[in-house]
Order: sequence, then C-alpha cells, then structure tokens
Amino acid sequence: MIEIKNLSKSYGDVLALNKVNLEIPRGQIVGLFGENGAGKTSLMKCILGFMKYDGVITLDGEKVGRRNIEKISFATSEHSFFSQLTGEDHKDFYKDHFETFKEKRFDTLMDFFDLPRNKKIASFSTGGKNQFEVVLSLSQGAYFILMDEPFAGNDIFNREDFYKVLLGVLEPNETILLSTHLIEEVSDFIERAILLHKGEIIGDIFLEGLDEEGLSLMDLIKDKYNYRGDRVKEILEERDTVFS
Repeated sequence: MIEIKNLSKSYGDVLALNKVNLEIPRGQIVGLFGENGAGKTSLMKCILGFMKYDGVITLDGEKVGRRNIEKISFATSEHSFFSQLTGEDHKDFYKDHFETFKEKRFDTLMDFFDLPRNKKIASFSTGGKNQFEVVLSLSQGAYFILMDEPFAGNDIFNREDFYKVLLGVLEPNETILLSTHLIEEVSDFIERAILLHKGEIIGDIFLEGLDEEGLSLMDLIKDKYNYRGDRVKEILEERDTVFS
C-alpha cells in the first residue's frame, strides 16, 4: 500500500499540494482527476521521490527509495525511455535491472501496438512513443503503475483498445493510478476516482453502484467542482449586449 500523510509541495510562493492524505492499496484501478494545475503530476512525482516535499510517503510501510523503488513504475508523456535505443535494447536493459520484469507481457504489448523491435525509439511517432512508454511501465513488474496523461497523441480507437487490453493483462495485486482529462472515456474502466482541486483532495469516489443510483462519474465531478454549464451562455449574451 502507498500511504500519503500531510503531503505538501510548493514551487516558490505557489502551493501545489496542501496537506494531502491518501491511501492506495494494491489491486485497484484509480483515476486521478483535476483541472490543469490541480497538482496531479506533482503528486505522482512526490510518490516517486522525484522532488522534495513536506509530509510522509511510504510504500508498504517503508519510505520510497533504492530498496523498493522497483515496486513503482511510471508512464509519462514527457517520456523516460532511452530514445537512441531500440525496443529490444530496452527489453534487455529491463531484464538485467528488474528481477520481476514481465518479458511475455512486453512481447505481447509490443505486438498489440504493432511497435517495431529494432528501430530507435526516437524514430517513433508521438503516439508510438507514448505507447512504448506504457509498454515499459506495464512490463517492469511493479505493483504500482503510475500513468500521467499516457494517451497523448493516440487516436480514440487505440485508446479504446488499450483500455480493454489493460484489463486483460493486469494481475489482482497490480494497481494503476491514472491521471487523465479523458474522464468519460475511462469512467467504465476505473473503479475509484480521486479528485484534486488547487492541491487538495475534494473527492474520493468508489464507482461501484453509481449506475444503480442513476449517476455518472461526470455528473459527480461537475457537482464537486461546482461546474456551471450556463456560464458560457451568459458570456455570449453579454457579448451580444456589448456589440449589438
């Protein structure tokens, strides 16, 4: 389990995370949602130990460090692979450095995404690079797989196929923490939604039973964020008044 207690992170005078408390056990598919600047990426990078922060983050009771960091993998559209190496080069590297590397899963996903094995990753399209990033994160053998907008550059058909294949390859003890703005696309795929707003958690929702209540995840999120659908109409009416 990842346990986060009183996590705060500032960039100068800007408070990105404010006393966040969160528990993420194994075996869940969790969506992390929030507007731009809500703190989603900062939260993930703090979990990974990529930046300094105030508070406590533990993984199975221990601080995240060299002894246990292999239990967490990360897929980001910023990319963390070696662009001048091929897919096969990465496979060999991961096999050497991660005892739990899932070679069969790597091969299956490379075939599924139709990614070439012997071309430098630098030659891939943007979508292909993001797919390869996802392949690595899922194949590392980590218990906790963090994904930060992993679908950028991929068309809707690739994304839909990915959701289905992900459900097929995940094992019961693996957890996905997925940060994305594609809320409606992933609402049938995740089982829990964590909502961030200005660095604070304003909602932690388990989706089981929502359909029975006649509610959608998007409806709940709009309510939590006090979304006003009529404000666009008001602005347009104001514009017509000014320029009429």
